[in-house]
Amino acid sequence: MAKGFRLTAATAIHKGDREYQQDQLTLIAHPRIQGCVLGIVADGMGGRSGGRKASDQAMLTARQLFERYSPDQDDAPSLLRQIVSEAHLMIKLTAISAEQEPHSTMVAFLIHPSGECHWVHSGDSRIYHFHGAQLVRRTLDHSYVQTLVAKGEITEEQARVHPQSNILLGCLGTEEEPPADLHYIPELRPGDALLACSDGLWHYFTDEELGNAVATLTPREATEFLVTKARSRANGSGDNISVMIVKLDPLDD
Repeated sequence: MAKGFRLTAATAIHKGDREYQQDQLTLIAHPRIQGCVLGIVADGMGGRSGGRKASDQAMLTARQLFERYSPDQDDAPSLLRQIVSEAHLMIKLTAISAEQEPHSTMVAFLIHPSGECHWVHSGDSRIYHFHGAQLVRRTLDHSYVQTLVAKGEITEEQARVHPQSNILLGCLGTEEEPPADLHYIPELRPGDALLACSDGLWHYFTDEELGNAVATLTPREATEFLVTKARSRANGSGDNISVMIVKLDPLDD
């Protein structure tokens, strides 16, 4: 990691009020390069077996490609695009044996030892970049309600409770090629944090609430707090929940 700093991280996953767990997430340390990590969250859709198979394929593809990745020689955006493209293809192949047509969202971020960071997203799972409690940037969902927000027809608050908030305009496993929007952070700074999650979590929080939780709690405390609060706010109708938080902390003198 960047000189004088260390990563602290935590993940949490919960079935919510659904019968099956179709979310998957993983945070992988590079097998050869210390301080190089890849985080992935995938929200599977498509029946009992379909959604889980889709998110499993996203995890497996990401892990296999990351193990072959060399930060010094390979291009990070190309790796992230390849993960989306190959996971999309593998999910389409699993449709033959799945109960329903399997789809999955995906967000993935790649952090280099220098503090350089790249991310990719497809669908309505999200990555948030905070500095302290302040939101620096977040992904914009590939969804119908996000287009309404962009047009100024509804607010972010209205989008979270919109009856068509689950309609996606793109994700992995569909007939069309999935969107793969990239973002680059030249160097993460002390006090920075990344939060990646499925819509089963962000649906219940404002950006400000998420930022405050990330800034005031450790990653482990924050993931546990946010899952508990999301479960409470879902009031018995909650989706699968997955959340991952990575913070860049200064080393103690």
